[in-house]
Amino acid sequence: MDNANVRHVVVDVWGELACFTRPECKVERVSYDCMTPSAARNILCSIYMKPIEFYYEIEKIEIVNDIKHINVFKNELKEKVNDKLNPICTRDPSREKGRTQRNTFYLKSVYYRIYAKIVKRNDWNGDINSIHQQFLRRVRKGQCFQQPYLGTSECICHFSEPDFSKQANKNINLEIGNMLYDVFDINKNIPLVTGKKSNNITNISFFDATIKEGVLLVPAFGSSEIRRVKDVKTDL
Repeated sequence: MDNANVRHVVVDVWGELACFTRPECKVERVSYDCMTPSAARNILCSIYMKPIEFYYEIEKIEIVNDIKHINVFKNELKEKVNDKLNPICTRDPSREKGRTQRNTFYLKSVYYRIYAKIVKRNDWNGDINSIHQQFLRRVRKGQCFQQPYLGTSECICHFSEPDFSKQANKNINLEIGNMLYDVFDINKNIPLVTGKKSNNITNISFFDATIKEGVLLVPAFGSSEIRRVKDVKTDL
């Protein structure tokens, strides 16, 4: 790819809890041992995103802290709460029936360094340097479009410019195996429609993940190392 259309960014992210859920775990949420490229891309999009102009492609993820786990057993609702009822004054028996207990296998006290590319879209004629500088300013000031999170919304994510006094943990060497790369085609700019009548088309992709000396190398999205499940309709 032409370097004139690409700029590289590095961001440190951390938090008390993280859960990058394995898709094969249908009921109990079990996290991968490392952040997925999809989660990393969503964090960057929360900081700064203009989908008509560019997209992010994750290059590698460094793991700084030791991998620690914690189990949390909690009550959840299987259905949406009836918003016509006052949740404080009205007792709805159907809400009691919709409760269930689930276990979540979180990561604890995580710290990652995300390396990514800002890739200019071919049909946009603007200046990629301007986009790059805006991203750097937002990271420096701690600005974001929405609160980023580490996998699931209850896992608050903090971010900053890279602190290179913190290095990848060389003691971490793992064969993770099949890992989710993303649920969308990152090259395409397709609006996400929510609601009951949504007809979103996902492009789910996976790759064989290996952590070597604390570094997860992510293959290029267009490479043969990415395995895709194309044209799947979803109710996201």
